[in-house]
Amino acid sequence: MTDATRTLAAYAAGLRLETVPPPVVARAERLVLDFAGCVARGGAEADSSPVLRRVLVTAGLDGDGPCRVIGDARGHGPAAAAFLTAAFGHALDFDDTHAAASLHPSAPVVSAALAAAGASPVRGADLVAGIIAGYEVTCRLGLALDPTQLYARGFHPTAIAGVFGAAAAAGRVLGLSPEAMVCAFGIAGSAAAGSMQFIVNGAWTKRFQVGACAKNGLLAALFAADGFSGSVAAIEGVHGLLKGYSDGADPERAVRGLGTDYETLRIGLKPYPNCRYIHAPLAGLAALRAQHGLRAQDIIGVRIGMHPNGIALTGTPIAEKRRPRTVIDGQFSMPFTAAVMLDQGSFRWEDHARLGEPALDALCDRIDVVPDSRVENRPHPFGATLRIETRKGIIEAFVSDPPWDPDSFPDDAALTAKFSALAGPVLGADETQRLAGTILSLSRAPVARLA
Repeated sequence: MTDATRTLAAYAAGLRLETVPPPVVARAERLVLDFAGCVARGGAEADSSPVLRRVLVTAGLDGDGPCRVIGDARGHGPAAAAFLTAAFGHALDFDDTHAAASLHPSAPVVSAALAAAGASPVRGADLVAGIIAGYEVTCRLGLALDPTQLYARGFHPTAIAGVFGAAAAAGRVLGLSPEAMVCAFGIAGSAAAGSMQFIVNGAWTKRFQVGACAKNGLLAALFAADGFSGSVAAIEGVHGLLKGYSDGADPERAVRGLGTDYETLRIGLKPYPNCRYIHAPLAGLAALRAQHGLRAQDIIGVRIGMHPNGIALTGTPIAEKRRPRTVIDGQFSMPFTAAVMLDQGSFRWEDHARLGEPALDALCDRIDVVPDSRVENRPHPFGATLRIETRKGIIEAFVSDPPWDPDSFPDDAALTAKFSALAGPVLGADETQRLAGTILSLSRAPVARLA
């Protein structure tokens, strides 16, 4: 059987930036920039953020420390910094996505790496190496587990695979040996947890469990660095990750092409602040609206065809998805987001304020979400079919891929524009510009420091 634990541990511990192709390094820096904008805005505006700050202090889990959280004025301890950064960055559902693994790698990985670097300053090259190691471990484990299997069991892929990626990232920043990294994975395996039950009532637990997996991955690396014993074969073992969380997992998928085939280059970004399954439909609706001059009052009905995974998250039960009332419900509602797009031709973070508008509710009632075999059996399940019945006739379209996928990754102008739109209202124009420059040259920084 594939010894995925030791193979991934040796890779993460031994990764040196000079051996990584320059396009992978450049991509990692841009993924960090995108995530940093999500952290700044999520910490300032997400409804759960004040509670997270208060409770960590009340519980004695946070206080003045050496680590900074983007957008926060004060310092934090490493564990609290990892938790808050990940929870804030994931709160908007605007952070990056690895499509095939159906997870968000930056939230656990970058958060743990930054916290480790804040606790023990390192070169920018070592921080970026840790982040790339974390991306590779997270995405590869997500693939090995198979997201369809995880969703069927009610598990959240980001939080399950992400704790190992967070341990890999933090462990590489801390300079763990391969043997210590095996222990870190063994400790992380005891903390792999994340439930999809949040989707039933729009709970804040999705943000919590991603924050927790970043914190737990960091702690796993810190414990391993100090000699704490972790279980062996934590990934492929008889009671390990792949056996416990998935039926029919593929350990070989976790290590195939390791070091030459970079999953980091398969991480895409989000132009809209909602579930990734919604993005192809929204992009298609925006194009059809502009092309045909569509107005909401002229639309008789809309049928959106999606992959079953997307329907499970954003289209059922349809009556509830047509009446979202919390931000999280809106982020996972295909009818609501489609109604906003058809009404105004765009969808921004600020548009969640439109939840409950009677005109949008009425349009939601004319939007159906159905399975469509044309979006199945493809490299990833995020395409969509669209059928709009109007007073003038029927309009149809097929959208093969969502925008800002790896094959259509945004250029630096578009990426910086998204970052500035998110971070600017929180940090101010000057600090936003400075931070963007710092992150885009992070791998060359003598000391890895964002704030």
